[in-house]
Amino acid sequence: MKKNNYIYKDNESDIIIALVGNPNVGKSTIFNALTGLNQHTGNWTGKTVSSAYGKYTYKEEDYILVDLPGTYSLNPSSKEEEVTRDFLYYNNPNLTIVVIDATKIERNLNLVLQTLEVTKNVILCINLIDEAERKKIDIDIETLKNELKIPIITTSAKNDNGLDKLKNEIYKYSYDLNLNPKVIKYNDDIENSIKIIQNELNVFLNNNLSRIISIKLLSDDSIIESLYNNLNINLLEERNIIKTIKNEQKKYENIKKEISKKLILESERIFIKSVKITNQNYNTIDKKIDKIVTSKKYGILIMTLLFLFIFWLTINAANCPSEVLSNILFKLEYPFYKILELIKLPQIIINPLVYGVYRTLSWVVSVMLPPMIIFFPLFTLLEDIGYLPRLTFNLDKFFNRACVSGKQVLTMCMGFGCNACAITNSRIIDTKRERLIAIITNSFVPCNGRFPTIITLIAIFFTSSKIKSSIILTCIILFSIFITLITSKILSKTILKGKPSSYILELPSYKKPQITKIIIKSILEKTYNILKRAIIISAPIGLIIWILSNNYINDISILKYISETLNPFANVFGIDGVILMGFILGFPANEIVLPIIIMTYMSESTLTTLDISSLKTLLINNGWTTLTAICTLILCLFHFPCGTTCLTIKKETNSLKWTIIAFVLPIIIGLSICFIINFIYNII
Repeated sequence: MKKNNYIYKDNESDIIIALVGNPNVGKSTIFNALTGLNQHTGNWTGKTVSSAYGKYTYKEEDYILVDLPGTYSLNPSSKEEEVTRDFLYYNNPNLTIVVIDATKIERNLNLVLQTLEVTKNVILCINLIDEAERKKIDIDIETLKNELKIPIITTSAKNDNGLDKLKNEIYKYSYDLNLNPKVIKYNDDIENSIKIIQNELNVFLNNNLSRIISIKLLSDDSIIESLYNNLNINLLEERNIIKTIKNEQKKYENIKKEISKKLILESERIFIKSVKITNQNYNTIDKKIDKIVTSKKYGILIMTLLFLFIFWLTINAANCPSEVLSNILFKLEYPFYKILELIKLPQIIINPLVYGVYRTLSWVVSVMLPPMIIFFPLFTLLEDIGYLPRLTFNLDKFFNRACVSGKQVLTMCMGFGCNACAITNSRIIDTKRERLIAIITNSFVPCNGRFPTIITLIAIFFTSSKIKSSIILTCIILFSIFITLITSKILSKTILKGKPSSYILELPSYKKPQITKIIIKSILEKTYNILKRAIIISAPIGLIIWILSNNYINDISILKYISETLNPFANVFGIDGVILMGFILGFPANEIVLPIIIMTYMSESTLTTLDISSLKTLLINNGWTTLTAICTLILCLFHFPCGTTCLTIKKETNSLKWTIIAFVLPIIIGLSICFIINFIYNII
């Protein structure tokens, strides 16, 4: 049996608790409240999907709480759902807490019943009880307890209500493991088939696991791969077992449907018996809002205006803090230089460290940090209030026509903040084919590192009006989305053939946002991790830039020499060698592309910047025209992903082949568009 090095116990007495639930039920809020800052993330052996796990102590007992990815079912359709299923099946947690939404009990009960088929040690946590009371949904807890025969706790996690009771219940039942919960009984024929398969599996598995595996084998052969990956049990080599499974499957027209139907009907029966909805119009307000924000007439328009506002706010609000941060970091450059002198480092080391590495990092941090601190909380806010699923609903038909998942909308939007972060989020997409397409095309939308260059060029060559600039920026973004759809369609018809998968799209209730938690989550989970990666990758390139600009060939810096060598090739695409060199050296971080271009034109030995007026004069004096600006904008949209994104692609796909394709494809598209524009311009 394979050992899952997923959770690291401090000692063997630690009690493992699995936290399970549908998306949007407040599961992670409960996790954060219980564990505080004592949290970690880890990957299950052989998986790329991370789950959070944290520790807390209660009544001198140590608990490890695992926040498993949200899932609607233990019949997985995505990598995240697969991780949840496999953890419950093979990691044997001491206790499993199933978190459900008090306003959507009927839908959530399906997962509760499936979990009870896997383990007896279950506590049901009914969260958002305050929302249920507000909507006049009356839950008969005692009846629900009698039906499910498990402990039930009601909570309102966002207000910390009921969490102490939950802790106490966990403490109580982590030792009293003699629970006898409800177990679904199917009709006699199905039960007989389960027993026949189970008798074959008892050689390999314990009785409880062999039953659920038998049910899955009867209805879905995909569990065979899971058994091999997790327990090293290869059923394909057991011909008698495979023959038995196929013989039992032949007895039914659609056994999977029959099993699912039983769970659904049982959920419905329990719900009707234990829940009474006094106000049948409790979600009227949500429906009225959805009539507008998801309508064919206004949905896309509202989405466009909303993101236009977010981009405008991110760019304009980031200008001042970015300038302040830049001034602070560059003022620290001189003290840093003096410290290196005091410790008597040779000048040949001090100069590259200060004017190469430190100055490059100062640029990256001052340009990246402020927009991320603004964009990610805004994006998380949309998620928290419940708008993002509506966004997916609005764009789903367009992505379906491109033969990809509508969930790609979410990863694409996250790409506006950071492509690396968006690629990590592609785990929410159900199939490997659609996940790869989302990863390959994600860098087509501009991240916050490319926005400063795009905005600057718009201001210099097109308009100085902030309103007009925002409109032009929106048009550029819509163009990048259009190319994303076209490319996705082409990939779906060529190297990644397939049809779009079906998936459940839940439109959660609109909620009041938790501003403090949104800010903390955005900064700790997204901004910090991305900035850390960018810094690690940018430091070496800062050294390379300094070396290239401070060493000479025939009295010309190597940087300038290479740029002039690239000129004939670059001219074909409407740009010059300096611009092309800027993009090449900007591989670690898109933020430094424009400073490299400025530095090369000015023949400076270190990264530098100018105000808009001086920059316009510099660019025009070096041969820039409107055509040059347009082609540079195109390359800002479509060029190879930055170093951080490439590392993330390699990690997520675990494939050099797909990383290379994701690297090369946008270059081909960008240069092709530039070539066409330049060709047409020269003919006219």
